[in-house]
Amino acid sequence: MANGDTSPSRVGQINGAGDADALFLKKFAGEILTTFEENNVFKPLHTIRTIENGKSAQFPVTGVASANYYTPGQNIADSGNSYLSDINKNEVVITIDDVLLASSFLSSIDDLKNHYDIRSVYASELGKALAIRFDTAIAKVFIAAARSAANVTGGKAGQIVDLSGNVLTDNADAGDDGDNTDPTGAELVAGLFTAARGLDENDVPESDRFCVLRPAEYYKLITGGSGALTIASSAVNKDVGGAGSLASGTVPQVAGINILKSTHIPSTDLSGTATGDGAASNDVFGGSGSGYNGDFSKTVGIVSHPSAVGTVKLLDLATESEYQMERQGTLFVAKYAMGHAPLRPECAIELQK
Repeated sequence: MANGDTSPSRVGQINGAGDADALFLKKFAGEILTTFEENNVFKPLHTIRTIENGKSAQFPVTGVASANYYTPGQNIADSGNSYLSDINKNEVVITIDDVLLASSFLSSIDDLKNHYDIRSVYASELGKALAIRFDTAIAKVFIAAARSAANVTGGKAGQIVDLSGNVLTDNADAGDDGDNTDPTGAELVAGLFTAARGLDENDVPESDRFCVLRPAEYYKLITGGSGALTIASSAVNKDVGGAGSLASGTVPQVAGINILKSTHIPSTDLSGTATGDGAASNDVFGGSGSGYNGDFSKTVGIVSHPSAVGTVKLLDLATESEYQMERQGTLFVAKYAMGHAPLRPECAIELQK
């Protein structure tokens, strides 16, 4: 060894050998995965199926059977009788969209000059970008499910609750009619009970029902929608069966529905937007929108059951990084390949202004 030379301890190497960046890259990937999970609200609220190859997946959808009184002596299996149920069947095909990715390039000289760990910042932001796109797409598909017709003959369609009059309407009423009055806390509570009735009438299981609202509407369930706290009309009033807390600012349930909040529920008319989500392979609004985009100008929130929407996953969240000598820096990429569509519209309700 020549005078002045040293053997540096490379903190990125595994056991002091091999790729000098190996440990750094694993740390980067882990941070993206954590950020993705932490920023997703809708991921656990719907059905996800993973496929190893192919461009789409089929989800079977079945109707219901019928029952009739039996006449002694008749052959149950005789087609001339009415004992045999011809259960209607259909399928929903969900296609994988193109790869959705977020990327960033880190110059090696900038990395050296920087006084804090910029790689963790890049990791967090890439994960958030994917999480927002994923969550927003699922929110749009739940709304599409609420506006969809039945998937099987004799089945039931999605529903819309118009909070201006607490009237349960059909899915033909979606869209902006000019009445954009923001709902009060009392109207939201009444709308949630109306939605619960709608799910009951569609025979949707009581377990796992949920509602996702924007923060502005979520906190109206606590304050009542006025400038001061109005406990008598709020969803946290324990005298009428509420289960929330003014101190924590939470509303666990209303009408047996778990209440959640998200900033990813769309609020504008995107029906004519053909970029971004509009470039998706799945047309969830059946021609009245573009890809996952539709008119959300009256949307307030979503009430549903996880069986209403499905996701097909071909490539789960993955990360790649490569030092590019010719560019003197590292390219970081986070990506996934999935597709989303309504499965059982009868399990979805949209809350509208």
